[in-house]
Amino acid sequence: MHLRTAAGERPADSATEDPVIGVFGVAERMRATLLAGVTTVRDLCGIPAGFRTAVDSGLVAGPTLQVAVRALSHTGGHGDGTLPNGFNTTAHLSDLVDSPDEVRLACRRLLREGADVIKVFATGGMGSIHDDPADEDLTEEEIRAAVDEGRRHRNRPVAAHAHGERGILAALRAGVRSVEHGSGITDEGCDLALAQQTVLVPTLATSASLDRATMAEYHYQKKLRWLDITRRNIARAIERGVPIAMGTDAGITPHGENLRELAHLVRLGMDPMRALQAGTQTAARLLGIDDQVGTVQAGKAADLVVVDGDPLADIAILNRPERIPAVMRAGHFHKGSPVPA
Repeated sequence: MHLRTAAGERPADSATEDPVIGVFGVAERMRATLLAGVTTVRDLCGIPAGFRTAVDSGLVAGPTLQVAVRALSHTGGHGDGTLPNGFNTTAHLSDLVDSPDEVRLACRRLLREGADVIKVFATGGMGSIHDDPADEDLTEEEIRAAVDEGRRHRNRPVAAHAHGERGILAALRAGVRSVEHGSGITDEGCDLALAQQTVLVPTLATSASLDRATMAEYHYQKKLRWLDITRRNIARAIERGVPIAMGTDAGITPHGENLRELAHLVRLGMDPMRALQAGTQTAARLLGIDDQVGTVQAGKAADLVVVDGDPLADIAILNRPERIPAVMRAGHFHKGSPVPA
């Protein structure tokens, strides 16, 4: 997800907003996310580590955060929002790197700034102005450099934005922890993911969000062209048993509606229980915190969500925050109250 932005905003909007307003906006989105029943998130570029500290210290209400701070892209790639006048609309979201050595230096800077996870762009994207989702972004060698830097620094994981098949395969061969989106994943990619237990994070909600009235035409056309491709390939990955964690790319889609993603997974053939595990057990393993959260066990942190209904019978009830009367994070109620004795 991307807490820095709200659905409908473009990178230039957040690049030019008053930073004080930006801080309060992030705080409100964190609160909405928590109250919707999401107790832990990765923010995969856009916010500094201080927001994580603010949640941990109780200064603001929000989910437990892991942050990438900024992402890594090559010049002209998915993370390069430079306009013809030279203004870079995405400088707050990404660092531009064009060699393995530049990747290593950028990773070290991000880790110094407190990044929990390194985010790389392995392909182009839907909303970027210079490329196509099938284009390759960072090379396999460059991604491998990021993976190595993460390994050297407390084994920080690398998450790879990847739509097209070649970029997905490059990221998998380089040893990333997760593939985000995975729209063009093929059987070869599934084979590699299964062999390495790499986690796929499909973000189906954003794939399905098509509103021509509010989107740039190039963005709309790319998403329209990739919609059926994405559904077909993710359905195949589900069928093959590729490890899948729930992710939303919220910020492109509205914050506070994150659990809609589970219904999208079920529509593509995932068993409802496995969908719930994608948002809990598998997600916790991806984040490296499955010894603390993800299952209800003695000795783990009490991250609990109360649901008014049976999500195994109707997964879509999780789409509606009013059907989630209580949310507990780390043993404290943030929504609802303790049940009377």
